[in-house]
Amino acid sequence: MRKLGEVTPDCTSWSVPIGEAAYPAPFSMEPEFVAPVHGTWNIVHTGMLLPEAQQIYVCAINCMRGVALTAAEMNASERFSYVLLEEKDLLQGTVEQVTIEGVADVIRRLPKRPPAVMLYTVCLHHFLGSDLSYIYRTLEQAFPDIFFARCYMDPIMRKNGLTPDQKTRNSIYTALQPRPARPGTVTVLGGDFALDQTCDLASMLARHGGSLRQIQDCDSFAEYLTLAEGALFVSTYPSGKYGAEQAAKRLGRPHLYLPACFGYGEITAQLRAFAEALGLPAEDMAGKIAACEAALSQAKAVVAETPVSIDYTFHPRPLGLARLLLEHGFRVETVYLDAISAEEQADLPYLSRPSSRAKVTLIGEPVTMGSLAAAITAQYSVPARVLSPLETWEGLLAPGDQAVSGEEELARALAEAEIVVADPLYRPVCPENCKFYELPHQAFSGRCFRKKMPNLFELEMETYGTE
Repeated sequence: MRKLGEVTPDCTSWSVPIGEAAYPAPFSMEPEFVAPVHGTWNIVHTGMLLPEAQQIYVCAINCMRGVALTAAEMNASERFSYVLLEEKDLLQGTVEQVTIEGVADVIRRLPKRPPAVMLYTVCLHHFLGSDLSYIYRTLEQAFPDIFFARCYMDPIMRKNGLTPDQKTRNSIYTALQPRPARPGTVTVLGGDFALDQTCDLASMLARHGGSLRQIQDCDSFAEYLTLAEGALFVSTYPSGKYGAEQAAKRLGRPHLYLPACFGYGEITAQLRAFAEALGLPAEDMAGKIAACEAALSQAKAVVAETPVSIDYTFHPRPLGLARLLLEHGFRVETVYLDAISAEEQADLPYLSRPSSRAKVTLIGEPVTMGSLAAAITAQYSVPARVLSPLETWEGLLAPGDQAVSGEEELARALAEAEIVVADPLYRPVCPENCKFYELPHQAFSGRCFRKKMPNLFELEMETYGTE
């Protein structure tokens, strides 16, 4: 054995250039080492969202460390209980009996009877084929005044079907029972954190006399049950989508999935769908987009050239965030994730495009410049891209090329350009430290540089003749 500092880790198995990342699994499925540390948001945090609920875990002692620490760090240990399974329970076939009796004993010992219990069964129950329906049915008969949420702590199922997180959220929402809808009220389900009342959805509702309600706003289990009165159900988080859909279907409510995203087009479409579902007039987003652009510019001025790394635990769309930052000149170097979601499939080609690694950038109309870029790449093995400032470009740009509108967008696209080939009029918007090669074009600079305009056809024929 060696000390960790003496070993040089092989990063080829856990890192890959974005241009070589495969969708949806950029890494091969192999046995993985899980560090014995307390992670980020987990099923305990999700369970604690249900007010007044008692969490009870039935598992072996070695699996209890992480969840117990989570409850402790949240200062919520009084809402956390457990029943330990021992080896003899497996050998004697008494896991179901121990689960029922242990949970019942925990409930009786609590200082206050909880209105809801989140019962977490584990991998062992699956391995042994335990009759979970029998377990819950028996407990519900013994404690008819308590809502039992069917929850799971089974990491073996993390990448097969619904994840434990999805199952937990769905189970929480099954407590909601049919109630008359309250006009103008929107129920948001599935998020880890409450949406701010200044967010687009809440502010749009407020302007028209409506209200937005979330589980994080509820102080009691009884208040939580009133979320069923929402006239429209909305989910914003991928893990909560399934549960919100099922709850809306069961309660006879319309449902909208409006995930947090970073593209202005997608955001605008979501807000229009939200307004349409509530019968509200569509709003002009131009002012908000301008404010967002100003905020991004201010952030870039502060961050400057500081390298940026993005972890998927920060946001469910790390590639979308990376794309937004790259489009605005930020120096994004690394994204940490283990899979690429379907929601980000469209962002992968953009991030994988040669332009993100291009050493040569050509500015101009897409046909001629596209041909030059292809020739440069083919002859010199140097990645090249085209930025087209023209209105007509659809169907003419190659993968990795980009249409730009206006000097500001062009300047952002050129922020990290190393070599630029363009009409001399574009020199002022290029980085000062880039190498600039003049290629005048009459459509851009008129006759100002006519004497410098090369005849590319003649040059090509001269090269052909010498070969």
